[in-house]
Amino acid sequence: MTFNFLAPIGRAFLALLREIGRLSLFTFNAVISCVMPPVYWYQLVRQLLLIGYFSLPVVGLTAFFTGGALALQIYLGGNRYGAESIVPQIVVLGITRELGPVIAGLMVAGRVGAAIAAEIGTMRVTEQIDALTTLATNPIRYLVVPRLIAAVISGPILVAIGDCIGVFGGYVVSTRSLGFSSGIYLKNTIDFMTNQDIMSGLYKAAVFGFIIAIMGCYNGFHSRGGAQGVGSATTNAVVSASILILAANYVLTSILFSK
Repeated sequence: MTFNFLAPIGRAFLALLREIGRLSLFTFNAVISCVMPPVYWYQLVRQLLLIGYFSLPVVGLTAFFTGGALALQIYLGGNRYGAESIVPQIVVLGITRELGPVIAGLMVAGRVGAAIAAEIGTMRVTEQIDALTTLATNPIRYLVVPRLIAAVISGPILVAIGDCIGVFGGYVVSTRSLGFSSGIYLKNTIDFMTNQDIMSGLYKAAVFGFIIAIMGCYNGFHSRGGAQGVGSATTNAVVSASILILAANYVLTSILFSK
């Protein structure tokens, strides 16, 4: 009786360990399946369009306004110390290293992660995944692998485009509203930007794409309980992917810029 209050804590801890183990096995099987035939090319191309191409508008708009807001905030902050000239440098640094990949990852997680979880979750509760198994089709290779590969490929492409649009947003605000010279702004941006800044964001984008696809597929694959279960799987996919993206961003920043 004395230790009954510890029982819920123990059950929650065991449930957490069970989920970690199940997610680890699912991820391992998905990664192994990526290098094993067959490859469903139609599904892969379809997912490249759904995850990559159709995510361009939301990523582009978000990047543009983020770059503009960043330029404005840096200018207002630097104005207190007479350091307004650092706006181009900090905008390109912030966009390429951090804001570009993180914001693109979060937006894609909200759009694509939810769609993946809902689609696969619906297939699970309507027994379509069981039908694939009955037809001797591995559901991991048919459903998960194309989405995983497409997300890893699309992530860096989306971030590269988003970086350009975000820097352009900072350029527009700086030259149209803050009085910067167009030529000087572009020169400072190009001179300050390095390959490491660009590549670090692309590495992060690939990892974020992997996280989004895995969490969407995992939650959809293990959804239960009809429409309510699909809704819970969709919510869990977006929330878990967003949290893992932020955590992975910190870890990758520590590794890539440890010096």
